[in-house]
Amino acid sequence: MRITDPDLKYCPQCDEEYRAEIENCATCTIALISGMEKMKLEQAQEQKLANRSMELSSDDNLASIRKGPLKDMKHLQTLLAAEKIPSLVAGEKGNCGAGCCGGGEFFLQIREEDGEDALMVLARDFQKTTSLDSHDLSNIHAVFDTGAEQSICPACGFSFSTDSSTCPDCGLCF
Repeated sequence: MRITDPDLKYCPQCDEEYRAEIENCATCTIALISGMEKMKLEQAQEQKLANRSMELSSDDNLASIRKGPLKDMKHLQTLLAAEKIPSLVAGEKGNCGAGCCGGGEFFLQIREEDGEDALMVLARDFQKTTSLDSHDLSNIHAVFDTGAEQSICPACGFSFSTDSSTCPDCGLCF
């Protein structure tokens, strides 16, 4: 973790660092926050984590956030624990619970109030493990519209005529 400089600015979305005179993130195109604001947010997050109990009780309302093989659920449980988010791995009905009965499916469960934080942890892991964190996703919502004269390829961002059903730059077929 890098040290936050109170004299610099930071992107609240991608966490990039900028000189004090820069106003918007070059990647996310959103307003930057000061180093002091970032430090206050970090302190609030640290306080939230310090106050979070790692114990689950029978009074907690649990929500299942993922379903899969035991090995995968245990990996995700470890990621959540590193962020001080308690979780439980529970087997499907009729499953022995030990993971030895032919690869049954298991549920990863968390307290409902930890849902937003847990989903952010899982999203970061997904981006990291799929290498999406190092790709330009700015055109991901582009749609190939056969009625338009030009279209933008969602894979590479190349603009091309819709007369072709294949991106001339990357070869993606539509």
